[in-house]
Amino acid sequence: MNIEALRYAQAVSGLKSFSAAARAYGVTQPALSNGVARLEEELGVKLFDRSPRGVKPTAHGALVLPLIDHVLGALDTLVAESRRLARPAVDMIRMGVSPLIGSDLVAHAFQVARTLERPRDLVLREADLEPLRGDLEAGRLDIVLVPAVPGMPAFRHRVIAREPVVVIDPAGSGDDSPVELRAVADASYILGPATCGLTTFTTELFHANDLVLHPYPGEAASFRAVDEWAAMGLGAALLPRSKITHDHTGCRPLLQGGEPVEIAYEAVWDCDTPLGADLDEFVVALTEAAGASSDHGAPHGAPTGER
Repeated sequence: MNIEALRYAQAVSGLKSFSAAARAYGVTQPALSNGVARLEEELGVKLFDRSPRGVKPTAHGALVLPLIDHVLGALDTLVAESRRLARPAVDMIRMGVSPLIGSDLVAHAFQVARTLERPRDLVLREADLEPLRGDLEAGRLDIVLVPAVPGMPAFRHRVIAREPVVVIDPAGSGDDSPVELRAVADASYILGPATCGLTTFTTELFHANDLVLHPYPGEAASFRAVDEWAAMGLGAALLPRSKITHDHTGCRPLLQGGEPVEIAYEAVWDCDTPLGADLDEFVVALTEAAGASSDHGAPHGAPTGER
């Protein structure tokens, strides 16, 4: 059975799109679709249904896809443990963090690293989403904590925390009631650099809901500048609730189809290294620590499993 085809199916399941999965893997859509089709033929079941509303698992796919996740997870663990036994691991974890990652989550990470079966020092690097991804792919980082947006399906992913997203709408005239995304889609939105996780999240959110994003003609350097510029009335903005630091005339919880819009933060790491098994342990413990914190009122919501 072709392992790459299994990973293709896992990516389609996670991204709910053949084209998005192909972009994330850096292959053509026909190549990815053919890989999934060969896998379906080998398994004897159809995994996905396509419709104008998107891609969703078939009844058989809903049963088989979790098994694929389990198989790939076990394979990654096998490789990581073998590499750890073959090559001595270093005594530090190099962790990249997005500026959107809160200090509470970083503090949990330091505590968890010290309590691993083999305690580690944690060395941090803060940068935007794309530079962190590049450093992880190049082996300059061992793990990154970033907004959970499409990309890097060949790496292990686990959502650590979630928090609600609010829309800052200067035209809101003091209204702080929840609002549907479609109702505020025509505003001009302040964005950061294309490498920023918040910009990627905002762009993907509009794209996923077939909405046209109207960017403010300038560009903020960070989410802090986005907050400040929105307070000045230069345009609207989407921000995680915990990142609001200024008073705004219109700051409203954002909904999509009646449900709160949330931004997820995830750990992304390569298990195919001497640190792989230790990173698995680190991420599980960090997820539990962040979940316990959210139960006591921290801004992050309950974590979900790996994808």
